[in-house]
This record gives sequence, C-alpha cells and structure tokens, in this order.
Amino acid sequence: MIKPHGSDTLNPRYVRNDTERAALLKEAQGLPGLVICSAAAANAVMLGSGYFNPLTGYMNLADALGAAEKMTLPSGLFWPVPIMNVVRAEQVTDEIRQAKRIALRDPNVEGNPVLAVMDVEAIEEISDAQMTTFVEHTFRTHDKEHPGVAAFTSVGNVALSGPIQVLNFSYFAQDFPGTFRTAWQIRDEITEQGWEKVVAFQTRNPMHRAHEELCKMAKQAAGADGILIHMLLGKLKKGDIPADVRDAAIRKMVELYFPPHTVSVTGYGFDMLYAGPREAVLHAVFRQNCGCTHLIVGRDHAGVGKYYGPFDAQAVFDDIPDGALRIEIFRADHTAWSKKLDKIVMMRDHPDHKPEDYLFLSGTKVRDMLAAGEALPEEFARPEVAAILARHYQGE
Repeated sequence: MIKPHGSDTLNPRYVRNDTERAALLKEAQGLPGLVICSAAAANAVMLGSGYFNPLTGYMNLADALGAAEKMTLPSGLFWPVPIMNVVRAEQVTDEIRQAKRIALRDPNVEGNPVLAVMDVEAIEEISDAQMTTFVEHTFRTHDKEHPGVAAFTSVGNVALSGPIQVLNFSYFAQDFPGTFRTAWQIRDEITEQGWEKVVAFQTRNPMHRAHEELCKMAKQAAGADGILIHMLLGKLKKGDIPADVRDAAIRKMVELYFPPHTVSVTGYGFDMLYAGPREAVLHAVFRQNCGCTHLIVGRDHAGVGKYYGPFDAQAVFDDIPDGALRIEIFRADHTAWSKKLDKIVMMRDHPDHKPEDYLFLSGTKVRDMLAAGEALPEEFARPEVAAILARHYQGE
C-alpha cells in the first residue's frame, strides 16, 4: 500500500487507548479551556484521524507562512495550506498565556465538550501583512465574498500553536456513523478488500451520471482495484446540499450502478475551504494518507464562483516539487452526455462535438426542476438519485 505523506507509518493524533484517553479527559477538566472556531475544530478532527499526517498539531506563524507562500515548511516538509488555531485576542486570557497545556473545546457540539488537549508552544499575533499573505496565497483573492476568505478572516488574529492529543471526533462520528472514517480505518478497509490501486473521488455534492462515469473512467485508466468516494461532512456555504442528503443519494447510486465490492463510500470531518488549487493539493495529501494511489482532479476542483480557472486545480500540480507526493493525479475534463454517441464522454476526447451535441443543465435549472417535482433527464441523473434530491428540495 502507498506510504503516508512524510513518514513511513501513519501517526494519528487521536488517543486510541481507552485508559489514556480517560486520564486525559480527566486532566482536561482542570486545564484552562478555550472554545475554538469551527475551522480549528475541523483541523483537530483531521489531525486526530491521521489525514494530516505527519503534522502533530497546529502550525506556528513561521510554518503557516511557509505553507502559504511556498507550500513548504521551514523543516522542508511539503504542505499546501496553513493548519492553524486562530482565535480572537480577547479569548487569550492571562490564564491561557501562562498555561503549558490547555483544553480545546468544541464549538459545534452542545455544551462545548473538550475536543483535544494542546501543549502551548507559542501564542503569536498575526499582523495585517501576514493575514494578507495567508489569504493571497491560499485563496488567490482578497474578496470577502469568497466563503473561504470570509471564514478565515473572521475568527481573529492570534495564533496558538503546538501539538495536540485528540479525544473525540466532534459530531462527525455520531451524526455519520456509517460514513465517517479515519485515515487508518480506510487503510484497514483497503487492506481487507485486497486492493492495491485505489482511485479517490472527492465530493461535497451529490453525484450525477457524469460523476459516476468519471469514477469508472478513472478506475479503468489507472488499472485500479477500487474507488474511494470520499465526501466532505463539515461546514459548507449556504445553498450546498446537506451531507445526510448527499450521503443517501451517493449510496443509492453505488448500490444500483456499480459492481459489488468495487466502491467504498466514506466521509471525512473537515470544513470546506473553497480554495481551489491549494485545496486540491491538500486533498491529494490526505488521500495519500488514507492509502489511495490516485486522486481524480476535475474541472474547477474545490472551486467556487469565478475565482479560479477551470483547470487551475490541475495546473498547480505542475508547480509542486518532484517527489513531494506519492499519489498520482488523474486529470479529468468536463464529462457530459453526448447526444451523438448516446453515452457520457469526456469532452476533450471528442473534438468533433459542438456544444449543442451535449446535454447541459445548470445547477439553478436542476434545483428548480427538483423543487417543482419535474423529473431530471435520465441522461443527466439516475432516477433513484434524483428522487432523493427531489424530496430534499421539496422540503419532505
């Protein structure tokens, strides 16, 4: 199986020993507590799950700036985005400043239970210039209308860094017990399936027929044994499909339209960055950590609005150092139903086609049709999948 990023073995930050975890939870009750932001909580879940291997905790400013500016930490480790715990200045009390260890409390679970225990190595103020650097390099825009920029710049300007020990997986394990998986659990499942080559498909949306065929095309092209459909389960922008609806739709599609034992449907606990190219590289890092050999990077991967070019998320992989990642990228073009050929095709493979030779439906058109109870064309969406989405849009 492919090795994790940056180490020979996976080193998740979740405390798996029950006795040790109980002792840490007891200790945490006596430590200064800090309710962190949703992004920092998601980072803790990803660190605990092993997806952010080999990181041991939150980055200090030097590491975070290295990730933003050069995709490389001062240690030489390749890493594409800052992984930080940023808070407001008024949250950093004298008690926290003097503490060696603090309890990080979950903002997304009622009662703010302890999510992790952190060794405080540094408390640093982020200057306006440094914040500009983070935003400029990570998101390629300063526009506050960009959901990732808005989220990153709204949580404060003080960074707390240091290693963490994670005690639970926030709401993800409880809300999505059949779908949420850690990186080591996925590695175990890949081993149990006997898969050597695995293609990962990232999604924050339901999958229509074009996505289904794209997965099948990538599996064939890579000579893969299986497909990991790996969906984001965390916070999204307004208007995106909720994770439970998306999960049900994807599972129905896999059940009916993929050969048995060729697909694993799973999810991970992270808030969407909408960072386009940089987030695509992050996706590659943590798919390598869960054992995948290939990642599908499609048109406008992890993008939003018009902030990124359609293939910027593929081109960024040409700029990373040789050997930085072991995982391979399957570069996908737009896929759509060809009226001439009566099947889903990748558009780059058919230069003889004109736009009118394809079936296109905008997202707005799809939502309007579903809300009105109109059937989507079977060339666009499997009817069983469309029925699940229709119930959502009709408020059932």
